[in-house]
Order: sequence, then C-alpha cells, then structure tokens
Amino acid sequence: MANPTTTNVYEAIALYKSECCDCIIGFGGGSSIDCAKAVGACIVKPKQPLSKMKGILKVHKKLPLLMAVPTTAGTGSETTLAAVITDAHTRHKYAINDFPLIPRYAVLDPKVTISLPPFITATTGMDALTHAVEAYIGNSTTYGTRKDAILAVKLIFENIYTAYEDGRNVEARRNMLRASFYAGCAFTKSYVGYVHAVAHSLGGEYNVPHGLANAVILPMVLKAYGEVIHPKLARLAVAAGLTDPNTPCDEAAKCFISAIQEMKKRFGIGNHIPEIQETDVPKLAHYADKEANPLYPVPVLMSAAELETFYYMLMPNPENPKKDSDRSDHGE
Repeated sequence: MANPTTTNVYEAIALYKSECCDCIIGFGGGSSIDCAKAVGACIVKPKQPLSKMKGILKVHKKLPLLMAVPTTAGTGSETTLAAVITDAHTRHKYAINDFPLIPRYAVLDPKVTISLPPFITATTGMDALTHAVEAYIGNSTTYGTRKDAILAVKLIFENIYTAYEDGRNVEARRNMLRASFYAGCAFTKSYVGYVHAVAHSLGGEYNVPHGLANAVILPMVLKAYGEVIHPKLARLAVAAGLTDPNTPCDEAAKCFISAIQEMKKRFGIGNHIPEIQETDVPKLAHYADKEANPLYPVPVLMSAAELETFYYMLMPNPENPKKDSDRSDHGE
C-alpha cells in the first residue's frame, strides 16, 4: 500500500471543493484514512500548509463530518488522532496529531477485509500488534490504555493465524478488526516508540509499507530495550497465552519476543529492508530521533547515533547470495 503523500491530499481537496462536498469518508487502509484526515484539516485551515500542522495540536478546528471504513485490520487509524503524511518532494514522513482528526464514526465490517491477501493480512495484523506492544511498554500508560493493549494482543494471537490461513473466516476477520481498534485506542493516548520512528523514516524515504516495516523491526527493538521492559513483556506473554503467571519474568519476556520472531517466519517476513542505502543511514536516524524525542515516552532513551545501529542491522549482508532472491526480505 502506498503511503499518502501531500500530492494525494491536495488532489482530494480539489475534488472535495469541485463537488461541493460536506463530509469525508476514508475507505481503505490506514493510508486512505490518514489522507482523509489531512484533507479535513486542510479544508478547515485553507491558509495553513500541511507541513505547518506537523506535530501536536496544530489543527484546533472541528473538521467536516469524517467517517472511517477500514479495509485492513492493522493501522487503527479509524480511532486515532494521528495522520501520517509523506512530503511528495522531500520524501520526509511526518505525523499530524490533534483531537479533531479522530473520525466521528468508524465502521468495522469484517466483510470488507475478506479479500485482503494473506501477506497483507499478516503485515497489517503485526502493525496492530506493534501498536499494542509499544503503547503498553511505554512510560505514559493509563489503566485504560493498558487494558486496551492487553486485549488487542490477546485477540491478535488468537486470530491472526486463522485470518492468514483462512481469509474467509468472518469471525477471525472481525476479531482482527477489533484488535486493531483497541490497539489504536491504546496508542493514540499512550503513543508508540522507536519501532514506529524507524519505520516511518523507511516509509518516507523508500515507500516501505508501514506494517511490513513494523513487523521486521519489532523484535529487534524489543531486544535492544533490554531487561527494563521484561516485566511488561511477561504480562503480555500471559495475555497472549504463551506463558502462565508463574513463569519467571525474564523467561516469559524472551518467550514473547521469540513468538513474534516465529510469527514473522511463519508469514514469510524477513529480517531485512533491502532498500536501505548506507549513505542514507545518518539522515534516517536523524529523522527517527527527531520524531521520537521528546514526543514518544520510550522505555529506554536512545540517541540518533544509537539508532543508526538498527538501520545497519536491517541492511542485508552484501555477501549473502540470498539477498536478491529471498521474497521474505522484499515482502513479495
């Protein structure tokens, strides 16, 4: 799925005006819904360019009636206050965050997700998992966001394999939509972390699908956070049905990370992003650092220099003969 660009937004604004519209429906994946949000923001603030709305609470005004109909179960955009947009000229990807961007209505219809191909079912489902995990392990949680995140993790582990293997299973599809919604509720209040910061930089520079990037990066960042997040990962492991409450904390946390790695393997999701160019790494790490600090309440603070390590880990080994033939690394 293509990331929404400023060009997409301005084209939709022209259509909104030429057809004398009075409401906006975001129908599709997170990109479509984010585009719809940005259109609404520009409609109510016609003199302010999108780039000036970047960050937190820059919209202020009530949008035209906005409805979201997600056709994927992953982004949670139907319930969040965020719209992620890529500048069509610089390829820089940034988020607009404000309460008016939360859709007035969200229609969760599993039937519109039935035709979703298995690989996209997997990557969008792991996108929702990333939202729930990053919201849960961050330092800005509430009772409500922790509850939503745990429920999302439980639903994902119970249903993602069925949805992947039997796309016409309406119950599994419905539960994945619910999981995406609850994960969205969690992260729109508690925010995300370095998985998203790195993924956004890759999506902006190379148009790497967001769900795929999150899936590849998630276990890598969880390992890097270390023992400080083990108690929280242990609780998620219990919610996922991987361990029982009596399992030692470190063991349960490692079990949770291993389960994510096994999930990636089963879905054919590799460990690399072949598009990354070494010369781009400092710039990408700068973007990720600027996005995450101080906005994201990450459990372990890292500098731009430390974030560079992730990009090098994501680059395939040039001497690896499977580099050009491994479908899992390309997400094909």
